[in-house]
Amino acid sequence: MKILVLFQIPISISKMSLADFLLSLIPLDTEELEDILSHFEKEDIPKNTMLIAEGEISKRLYFTESGMGRSYYLKKDGKEITQWFFGSGKFMSSVDSFFQQSPSFYYLETLEDSVVFSITKEKLDQLFSNYQKMEQLGRLVSIEMLTKVVNKLNAIQFQTAKERYEYMLEEFPDISYRVALGHIASYLGMTQETLSRIRR
Repeated sequence: MKILVLFQIPISISKMSLADFLLSLIPLDTEELEDILSHFEKEDIPKNTMLIAEGEISKRLYFTESGMGRSYYLKKDGKEITQWFFGSGKFMSSVDSFFQQSPSFYYLETLEDSVVFSITKEKLDQLFSNYQKMEQLGRLVSIEMLTKVVNKLNAIQFQTAKERYEYMLEEFPDISYRVALGHIASYLGMTQETLSRIRR
């Protein structure tokens, strides 16, 4: 199973700066914070921009300051299956592709006009080498990522459709106002008809 970065800050937050995110997890003095931030590039990305396509190598890791994105894959019949949503305060990239510099199994796109901070693997490796605190950040993100993956798998395998929908709302409180129902249904592993029925 291929895994994406899933560190979750509640998606209802409309904007979270990279500096605030870093300081919420690791202690940094002003000089350290400024140096770390200098390794990232700020980008304004329009809605419906494809950041990664299947088969491409993920060159950058993205931190979402505002906006929203999603990852998905295509079934053999061409149907899109949403793997995860990415809101403010969230890193997004294909982990296998980014860290191993191998072809991605996923597509990654913006669903809204978004402001992101991106970093290359080379620069991220440099930060890990220069700052033990950044390695600590990596461990925290990895633990949270694995927890989110397990929680989603458990929800799909053991919960009813209604329970899965309620679980999603805990993770992404305002997602139903920002994302197409088809994307939500495929994320939850159900049809749009079932989703419409349980939302009534």
